[in-house]
Amino acid sequence: MTVGHDVIRALLVLEHDVLLSTTELAFRHGGFAHRSERTLRGARNAIAEWQPHVILLDIGLGSGSAMQLIGEVRSVSSIGLIALTRRSDLSEEVDALERGADDYISIPFVPGDLIARTRAVLRRSHVTPGALAARHQVGDLQMSVSGRILSVSGSEVRLTSLDQALLYVLVANAGRTLTRSQILDAVWGAEFVAQSNLVDKHVRALRQKLKDDRQHPRYIETVAGVGYRFLLKPDPE
Repeated sequence: MTVGHDVIRALLVLEHDVLLSTTELAFRHGGFAHRSERTLRGARNAIAEWQPHVILLDIGLGSGSAMQLIGEVRSVSSIGLIALTRRSDLSEEVDALERGADDYISIPFVPGDLIARTRAVLRRSHVTPGALAARHQVGDLQMSVSGRILSVSGSEVRLTSLDQALLYVLVANAGRTLTRSQILDAVWGAEFVAQSNLVDKHVRALRQKLKDDRQHPRYIETVAGVGYRFLLKPDPE
């Protein structure tokens, strides 16, 4: 079955605010229609009403009930289903796959990798994704979810995986101050133990690629004693 990229429906079942907004932005840039739910009850209603083509499900929701939802969905449908987890647990991965999940992805993830794996799951579900959406404008930045290429005032900049993940977290939460702990959790993971200046070091490297002046920022503002805030909101789709 071929479905145009503008009508492929992705259901995102996530509770964490920063992660959810980042995933929503990635899916918008990936060319998907998406709907977000924060509870398993909301997910069940959305599955019945909206009939998504693919589901991203945080299996940490509902104290284990998310695993039951995987089995429920798979017993009646071939919808593509990706289990998301914050734990490195082989038995949990095996359980999710045995219940019918098509893929198992650890949080945090790189936006480009998430979109590529989602498209692969769709193809295995006999849904052919359309072309990836074109680059998207954020002020004078043009972001691409697939190639980790950024255009800054017309000049091409190549991003690392960490650059892309950090940029998506900041842009997806534009106007909102993110603490260093929130950024660390979203980009490196809740269990990551790092030196105290890790976030600052990577923000500094990203600023250099954006040619952003720390004293007079166009993109990333330092909020003293707290963290960082991205100043420009993405242009409407």
